[in-house]
Amino acid sequence: MTTPQLYDAAERWSLDELRAHQLARLQETVAHAYAHVPHYRNALDVSGVRPEDIRSLDDVRLLPFTGKAELRDNYPFGMFAVPRPQVVRVHASSGTTGSPTVVGYTRDDIDTWAGLVARSLFAAGVRPGDIVQVAYGYGLFTGGLGAHYGAERLGCTVVPMSGGQTARQVQLLRDFGARAIMVTPSYFLSILDEMTAQGIDPAALPLSTGVFGAEPWTDAMRAEIEQRAGIDAVDIYGLSEVMGPGVAQECVETKDGPTIWEDHFLPEIIDPVSGEPVPDGEEGELVFTSLTKQAMPVLRYRTRDLTRLLPGTARPSFRRMAKITGRSDDLMIVRGVNVFPTQIEELALAHEGLSPYFQCVLTRPGRMDELTVNVEAAEGFSASEWPAVETALAAQIKDRIGTTATVTVLPPGGIERSVGKARRIVDQRPR
Repeated sequence: MTTPQLYDAAERWSLDELRAHQLARLQETVAHAYAHVPHYRNALDVSGVRPEDIRSLDDVRLLPFTGKAELRDNYPFGMFAVPRPQVVRVHASSGTTGSPTVVGYTRDDIDTWAGLVARSLFAAGVRPGDIVQVAYGYGLFTGGLGAHYGAERLGCTVVPMSGGQTARQVQLLRDFGARAIMVTPSYFLSILDEMTAQGIDPAALPLSTGVFGAEPWTDAMRAEIEQRAGIDAVDIYGLSEVMGPGVAQECVETKDGPTIWEDHFLPEIIDPVSGEPVPDGEEGELVFTSLTKQAMPVLRYRTRDLTRLLPGTARPSFRRMAKITGRSDDLMIVRGVNVFPTQIEELALAHEGLSPYFQCVLTRPGRMDELTVNVEAAEGFSASEWPAVETALAAQIKDRIGTTATVTVLPPGGIERSVGKARRIVDQRPR
């Protein structure tokens, strides 16, 4: 590993310095939430916990969990810890399963967020003066504006393209000469397909870095992107409820999982069923407590993302998280077997004749659930060979994952495209 260049002083802290800052900030956060957020005051009172009981970092386990249900129950502004006029911006989820989850930011929060995204971009290999094309959606989704402010903070020239208009994405990458793009990995594959359709060699463009986030993606997809585009593909992690993009960032020197910016976010891994903490290195559900947020501190937010905490490498004092293997709420249980879309993706990408586009379709024609995996053929892959691949992939799913699936190979373009997060699961079972 080459010696990494660092963006700010916090990345140079020793472990003892980091832990001291974390404890002081945790104590301040709990006191702030208790004093100003009725939900947290009530939850802590019910648990018999007072802010002064937080004497060590392990005492975070005394705090109540927060989930989407709590955020929705306090819709729209009930989780804010400052007077509403001090909130300079709000973001919100789409609200497709109920009321949107709303998050707010003070001016200092926006400043902190921009600094963390700038730090993340620097760790990804982006440098001041680079042109950065932001192809995350703008608006209530945190991705676009979070990426935009961070790139500007770093001193980059920002192309605020947002999502969609794939042909125009390609035109601007070619004409403006962006060195970095920030986008979901699934949509970047669509951009690469458009380049191929236009006869453009992606490797001939100035583009050298892809900062990909907002959805789980595998190392196999990384290899596919890097080979096709001739770039470094690195993972940025974040979620609106905790801040937005920039909670963690994979360092380009190592590409070994996102480094968590622990000076601002305290991570835990818990058993998703029992809620009990598990040791570093064991897989479970990722939980975050914010340490510096003013408008909306969050205590032990359950992300539903499944991963492991690992020792730091490029930033030794900060732990890494392993690539997200899935989400506990994306788990498909097919005839008693746990199945995640990333497992299907990894097996499909091992076949040269298949593209990275796939969907898992769940049906229940009788009393038993059935899984059909629809996956696209790669360009030029002869239809005469599709049946053999369907049989082989179905056998691998049975052998490696343990469930029966019907595999159907579709022609190129047969899977719906998304300009944001890919829709990997189509649940057609009766409610």
